Amino acid sequence: MSIYPGTIVFDLDGTLVDTAPDLTAALNHALGLMGRAAVPPESVRHMVGHGARRLLEKGLAATGVMTSALVEEGVPHFLAHYSANIAVGSRPYDGVERALDALAAADCRLAICTNKPVALSRSLIAALGWEGRFAANIGFDSVPAPKPDPGHVHAAIAAAGGDSGDAAFVGDSITDTTAARAAGVPVIAVSFGFSDRPVADLGADAVIDHYDALLGVLARLSGRDPAR
Repeated sequence: MSIYPGTIVFDLDGTLVDTAPDLTAALNHALGLMGRAAVPPESVRHMVGHGARRLLEKGLAATGVMTSALVEEGVPHFLAHYSANIAVGSRPYDGVERALDALAAADCRLAICTNKPVALSRSLIAALGWEGRFAANIGFDSVPAPKPDPGHVHAAIAAAGGDSGDAAFVGDSITDTTAARAAGVPVIAVSFGFSDRPVADLGADAVIDHYDALLGVLARLSGRDPAR
């Protein structure tokens, strides 16, 4: 038996991949077409995590008046630009691929649970050359209610062929930790993601500063670590 949980679920943006450069470019493209000023990249990092519509809402609010009509106008511009430029500047975080390889070698099921549209999530995974790494890729439009609803987490685990009683979640935001907690799944937060608050305030079971620490923390959380 592996010393790690049988299924490891990952958020995507700000957790596995630093997508801020391309999200920022798409947001500012849409805002520019609407006559708005650009939003600084560091500000965009703290706006991500609830899907494209919420990102655009925050971008509009940061640059002037935000209305539902303006959001509806801007979303197609955002999605078209982002879809065409999904991996121009986006890069995996350091150590991610080593950690994923080690977990796969230990026969863990790996899944993505993201508030990205699933088509965009799949497109990013393909652009990174990550096809075949994940047993499931569940976007916000793959489920009736996305994160922070716990059903999104359960759906990702089930789609990967796993069991919620033998799983862990890795994320970067309050959306992730709230969903995982409600799903009854241990959650690890990364300190380098897109959180809109201090990582210590997310309520995670553990925090990692680099992916080199992930395997040890997963083993500890599983209760099967022989070094315990």
